[in-house]
Amino acid sequence: MSFQEILKEAETKMDKALEHLTGELRGIRTGRATPALIENIRAEYYGTMTPLNQMAAVSIPEARMILLKPFDPTVLGAMEKAILASSLGVTPQNDGKVIRLAFPALSEEQRRKFSGVVKEQAEKCRVAIRNLRRDSNKQADEAEKSGQLTEDEAKKLRDKIQETTHKSEQRVDEIQKRKTEEIMTI
Repeated sequence: MSFQEILKEAETKMDKALEHLTGELRGIRTGRATPALIENIRAEYYGTMTPLNQMAAVSIPEARMILLKPFDPTVLGAMEKAILASSLGVTPQNDGKVIRLAFPALSEEQRRKFSGVVKEQAEKCRVAIRNLRRDSNKQADEAEKSGQLTEDEAKKLRDKIQETTHKSEQRVDEIQKRKTEEIMTI
C-alpha cells in the first residue's frame, strides 16, 4: 500500500469510530426527550423488525414527552411491546390512536449514572482509535520492509498517523464533554 492509501484508510476508520460513538450517545437520555431515544427500538411489522420512526410520525409536544402516531393503527400493540422490552425505562401510554412516552425528570443519581455510561463509551472509542493507529503503523512497517516506502517516508507516515490519532482523540473528548454537560444540565 502507498503512503496516501494507508493514511486515508486510517483517517476513514477513525472517522467511522467517531460516528459510531456519536450514534451510541444519541440514545442516552438527557433532560430532554429527543426522537433519537427511540431510533434503535424495533417492532415487528408484517414479519419484519422495523424501527419505530419508520412506523410512526414522531413528535415532541413537550420537553419531556415523545408522541408516536402510527401510520397503521393496527401496529400500536407491537410498538407498545417493543418500547416496554427496550432499555428506555418508560411505560408507553396507548390511547388507541397514539402512544405517548412521558419521561420523568432525571435524578442526580441517574444523571451521574448516564455520565458514567458516556465516559465508558468514549473510552471504548479511544481504544478503537488506538487499535487503528497500531494497525496503520504495522502497515507502514510492512510497506517499508517490502520497499514500497523509504525509511523517511515510513517515519513521516507514522508521524501523520499519530497526528490523526491525536485529532480523533480530541474529538472524542469534545463529544464526551458536550454530552456530559447536556446530561448534567437541569
